[in-house]
Amino acid sequence: MGITAQCKPQDWAGLALAALLGGGAFAFRQLAIVPRATVGICAATAAPGWCVPRGWVLHWQYLGSFGWAALAVGLLAFVWGQRIIAGLAIGLGIAAVVNYNGTQGIIGAALGLVAWLSLLTRRPGWARG
Repeated sequence: MGITAQCKPQDWAGLALAALLGGGAFAFRQLAIVPRATVGICAATAAPGWCVPRGWVLHWQYLGSFGWAALAVGLLAFVWGQRIIAGLAIGLGIAAVVNYNGTQGIIGAALGLVAWLSLLTRRPGWARG
């Protein structure tokens, strides 16, 4: 039996959460932050509404908030052993790497992945579910 035979609905929800968070962060960065024209557009007096979340993302990136959030949620997933929290940690880790907060983000994503895999394989460890 493969791993997909052991998957529960929480696994699919966690996978969807990780894909939506990570993919959403990547898409937002590519559309609203990377193009040089967005700097001038958002500096104008009548800036469009999407410049506000762009500013938040850049500020949170500067503070390292994405990485610290991924690390905190990854530790939570590792200790509690919840599939949804593990998927959230992986998604936040991807968002952290996309937003240049990779040091803590990778560790958080790795902790979430270890917790998730230990739940899938039912091997002993910190994460039991």
